[in-house]
Amino acid sequence: MTELDYDIAICGAGPAGMALAALLVKRGMAAARIALIDAKTLAQASKDPRSLALSWGSRQILEQIAAWPAVATAIEQIHVSRRGQFGRSLIDRKDYDLPALGYVTRYGDIVSALGAVCEQAGITALRPARVIALDEEADAVTLILDSEGAPKTIRAAIVVQAEGGLFNEQQTRAQNRDYQQTAIIAQVRSSTPPPHRAYERFTEQGPLALLPQDDEYSLVWCVRPDTADQLLALNDAGFLQALSKAFGDRVGAFTHATPRLGFPLGLNAAAHSTNRTVAIGNAAQTLHPVAGQGLNLGLRDVTVLARLLAQQATPTALTQFIAQRQSDRTTTVRITDTMARIFANDSPAQALLGLSLAAIDIISPARSLLAELMMYGRR
Repeated sequence: MTELDYDIAICGAGPAGMALAALLVKRGMAAARIALIDAKTLAQASKDPRSLALSWGSRQILEQIAAWPAVATAIEQIHVSRRGQFGRSLIDRKDYDLPALGYVTRYGDIVSALGAVCEQAGITALRPARVIALDEEADAVTLILDSEGAPKTIRAAIVVQAEGGLFNEQQTRAQNRDYQQTAIIAQVRSSTPPPHRAYERFTEQGPLALLPQDDEYSLVWCVRPDTADQLLALNDAGFLQALSKAFGDRVGAFTHATPRLGFPLGLNAAAHSTNRTVAIGNAAQTLHPVAGQGLNLGLRDVTVLARLLAQQATPTALTQFIAQRQSDRTTTVRITDTMARIFANDSPAQALLGLSLAAIDIISPARSLLAELMMYGRR
């Protein structure tokens, strides 16, 4: 057997990949036995302005490794409603004796905090570098990297696919199911925003989310592709008018919007793994953004995988990981997929769905179950 360069090679140094590396060190694995591989430098990743929703459970995970971002806006209430129908549900952190249900922060802030932790721990960072070939053998995995135009070969006992990359790319493309929706992303402001309240509003074309962030909202508006093209072509005034029509006046009048971006949506719920490779986070399951559960599900992957790999970096640990994560993954994918599909149409049944939101608000156990799934996932 050829000597290994690393016990664990993590392809993708985003939040999930770096959190895994940091948790492995916290659980006793030598930092020198872990490699983080990413096509971007830490400085480049730290400038990413995208907004992310973190659950209360995710905060607990990140605080274990001293990687809670310095800037994060608390979500104290979540208001869920259906446009044009009676009924709504309001989830309040006071009902669960918590300081917050979740938080909104920027991608760059999370990776900056995690990057500092990984650097301080002495974890090897191979970046900028891209995996261009992977050869799995009985006792190890050989990776060939393109590192600033020069090839580099490393061998590891286990390879973790953390955020896109070579060996899951074709799988993701093959398994992807099209929602026939595009997510429009922007930052918007309103005249009278209730403090620390997030909104999930279902329309006939898809969910519309407003997440409080600093003194504005992070908007994720899911619509059909042709509608997205029309909205993206509008000037600021026209876009704000369309947003107001779709959302209503619960936060007052919309007064400002940043330039908009559109992203086609799909679902990949088939986590790819082999004897010595495993996928976590977005590489394992790409979710609809409804309820903002993508990164939170990935961080729950991380906690389980770190515990198992710290005990033994072997195929047995990967088998145990897949078995232990199946319930949470399946439940979260099913709930987000069902919410996105059922609410996103204009059939007569929508009146019943509006009433179901009212029922959730009235029936405490139902509201508690929804809140627990959003705060912690399936436990």
